[in-house]
Amino acid sequence: MLELRKVSFTADEDGTANEIIRDLDLTIEDNQFVVITGPNGGGKSTLAKLVAGIKQLTAGQILFNGEDITEKSITERARMGIGFAFQQPVRFKGLTVLDLLRIAAGKTLSVSEACRYLSEVGLCAKDYISREVNASLSGGELKRIEIATVLARDVQLALFDEPEAGIDLWSFNNLIRIFEKMREHEAGRTILVISHQERILNIADRIVVLADGKVVKQGSREEILPTLIGTDYAQTACEKII
Repeated sequence: MLELRKVSFTADEDGTANEIIRDLDLTIEDNQFVVITGPNGGGKSTLAKLVAGIKQLTAGQILFNGEDITEKSITERARMGIGFAFQQPVRFKGLTVLDLLRIAAGKTLSVSEACRYLSEVGLCAKDYISREVNASLSGGELKRIEIATVLARDVQLALFDEPEAGIDLWSFNNLIRIFEKMREHEAGRTILVISHQERILNIADRIVVLADGKVVKQGSREEILPTLIGTDYAQTACEKII
């Protein structure tokens, strides 16, 4: 279980203090698919980075499985089972997909094991296992490879920051299928996604709406999604992805 207690984050922007997260309380239960949505600039991506340890909060506490991780580093949180996928996956010239999966897993995966993770995200393993993680890969391919690294790490909490960013509609449809599969079959894994996409919201167990750095509403998909339809918080794929 993930617990955020009175969490605040203030950024220094051109010498001016800007409070992005404000005294926020939030609990994410185990084995749930949770989507955080809300207006741009509301603090969603910042919140995900605070949980992952990429940014350090200004005040408050973050607990994971009952342990205070507020002062723990990204590496320490990763070892505890927290995985983070960026909006724009990083490209690594000279590093193959197989190398990347082995680094993510923290062990020497066999080729067949690595191929299994690629197959789970809808990639033909023989076409990708030896490819470099560089500019030759499309945004959609990179996104799926990054999800494969999350699967290879066998994380307890998987964080995805706007996974639909920078991919085309075909890749987005594949992304939805991957999330549906993860939601249905990945027992023991909590998935937390930052997104405006209605189709991602539609497969959530719970939806959290964040605005001005605070939780303004949260509840089950059935409770919250109808209140978001037609707003900027629940966009269709055609509105966002080109």
